[in-house]
Amino acid sequence: MRLFWTLLALSSLPLHAGEAPTTLLAKPDRELLSDGLTLESKAAEWKIAKGKWVRTAEGIKVEELSADNHGAAGRLNQKLGDFIITFDFRLDGAKSISLSINDAKEHMARVLITPAAFRVQRDDHDHDGPDKAVIFLNQAEKFAAGTWHRVVLEMVGDTMVATIDGKFSGFGRDELFKTEKANPGLTCAGQSATFRNFSLWSAQPEPKATWKETSIQIAEVMKSAPTPTVAAKAKAKTPAKAKVEAPVKVEAPK
Repeated sequence: MRLFWTLLALSSLPLHAGEAPTTLLAKPDRELLSDGLTLESKAAEWKIAKGKWVRTAEGIKVEELSADNHGAAGRLNQKLGDFIITFDFRLDGAKSISLSINDAKEHMARVLITPAAFRVQRDDHDHDGPDKAVIFLNQAEKFAAGTWHRVVLEMVGDTMVATIDGKFSGFGRDELFKTEKANPGLTCAGQSATFRNFSLWSAQPEPKATWKETSIQIAEVMKSAPTPTVAAKAKAKTPAKAKVEAPVKVEAPK
């Protein structure tokens, strides 16, 4: 257990550009992009589908717009094999945020956070068909407004594992994850949330040698994870699909 908790603690440390993230599952290969999401940082080619996105000195502030009748959503036009994504988030009143992964047409997986819960899931892959979302972990956890937190999402082969603040992780497996992935995106329901330090790495196709032991330890912790209340579950609905439109300029503060 000591190795597992040491790795979790290291995964919460901030990264410098080009510095490989500390992982539980994936072997980092090469950095595909890094975007601090601040006003001063070099911006990646985000495509904003919904909501208001404003780069500030602290990070990119995201708000849902009532006129959209949909949560805020922004994506990167990026095909993915096995990968690692890291970023920081701060809830500033938002009902929920998520990091979502698609394939070419449909939702595939996501990490969803509310002020009272942390969820890791395989998404409904056909929207109106017989397929259903599979929730691997739905853990009660408080994320106080105005506090920064770090997410690490790893996907290798049929497995995804998400870690927050190096304190707790959730993972699951599905054959769907072996297919080509695309369009990693951030979402926000309500007003508002701030994101910063977004980094994307490719990963080697085989998991770390320690993953089997680590996964057993995580599974044991997941069994005893506290579950959210009914009210918290109601707020953590998966955002509806959003059409990714042409790139728009991210608004700078006046």
